[in-house]
Amino acid sequence: MKFEMFSRVALKTDVPEHDLRRGDVATIVEYHQGRAGQEPGYSLEVFNAVGETVAVITLRESQLEPLSANGILHIRPLATTAA
Repeated sequence: MKFEMFSRVALKTDVPEHDLRRGDVATIVEYHQGRAGQEPGYSLEVFNAVGETVAVITLRESQLEPLSANGILHIRPLATTAA
């Protein structure tokens, strides 16, 4: 397992169906070992700026990157849909 459970990671890819973008931060909540020849993956929980869950997604390990000390967190608006 490359990433520790409950660690925070950055997305290396956009996830348009959840309005998530490369660089958004998520928390690892589950590890999925791939079958033979398959890449492992993770279930991730994504929170808004006040700690509310906005999405739970599953991505491959190669779609994630660790956070680093030279990175800056940034707040952006999450697209909203008209009711």
